[in-house]
Amino acid sequence: MLLLLITIFAALLFDFVNGMNDAANSIATIVSTRILSPRIAVLWAAMFNFAALFIFDGSKVASTVGKGFVDNSFVDVYLVLAALLGAIIWAYFFCARLGIPVSSSHSLTGGLLGAAVSKAGFAALVLHTDHGGFFTTKLFITLLFIFLAPMIGLLLGYIIMVITMWIARKFNPSRIDKFFRGGQLLSSAAFSIGHGGNDAQKTMGIITLVLFKSKDLAFVHEYLYHFDTFHVPAWVAVTSLSVISLGTLSGGMKIVKTMGMKLTHLKPVGGFSAETAGALTLYGATSMGIPVSTTQTIAGAIMGVGTTRRFSAVRWGIAGNIIATWLFTIPASALLGGLVYYVISFFI
Repeated sequence: MLLLLITIFAALLFDFVNGMNDAANSIATIVSTRILSPRIAVLWAAMFNFAALFIFDGSKVASTVGKGFVDNSFVDVYLVLAALLGAIIWAYFFCARLGIPVSSSHSLTGGLLGAAVSKAGFAALVLHTDHGGFFTTKLFITLLFIFLAPMIGLLLGYIIMVITMWIARKFNPSRIDKFFRGGQLLSSAAFSIGHGGNDAQKTMGIITLVLFKSKDLAFVHEYLYHFDTFHVPAWVAVTSLSVISLGTLSGGMKIVKTMGMKLTHLKPVGGFSAETAGALTLYGATSMGIPVSTTQTIAGAIMGVGTTRRFSAVRWGIAGNIIATWLFTIPASALLGGLVYYVISFFI
């Protein structure tokens, strides 16, 4: 029972780190365009993180994380704990402290894969479905969206920015700026809702997975989990969204500077376009049950907005560093998750 509670605590710690790291994604543009101060911006984002509870079905992404990557017959508390620790070590101790935008989603995916392979080899992974081979699995779709999410964000950011500027072409620039300062409050709120709706479900999926595997324990059955199938309890949804909101409140200003100030120069109309593109991408992915990276999504959208001015408006050196981190995240967190499980296995 103690180990179960420690694992749930680790999941909530990951949730908090996720919010702290990804706060920058929600507020980077609104801070860089000076619509809100950093303190007010994180409060704004945290509030709308939690609002996702009332908007999204809290099961599709959670089900993907909880059932779509690792065969449940191989899952136990030790494996989940190792996966969480691997993800936390990579996302916080390596990336967040250095101000490198990193995907908490893919850190968790890598941690799960590494811990599972460390325990039972590749047989522990869900590499085929009843409907076909590897290309129909949730794992393949999630890996595919490592590349698709930022590209979709970039394309939508570019299109929305072009359309917006065409509509506003006959208006006075000062009026446009004033209008979109208000519009950016709405787009930032929309993106924060998308962040809470997609990212908090990853923690919901992990906690529910642990509870489902422990449902035969009397304490769990009586107080924590009452279902015979994989189902996210209401208290897990509320707790996960509350913790990710608290993480958002803690900020992450190093990453804000990278995302909102160093990647490209943004005005309110650009910030509005980037956040709207990011929000649409997140809403679409969440509705399909695909865990995606809010970091990748908003970074792609910002790059798309920047390229509407000129290709050189994006600082591609910084963008290249971010992309390298995206590609390296799953292997790095998988290695860490596998190492942590290897160490834990000596005490099992």
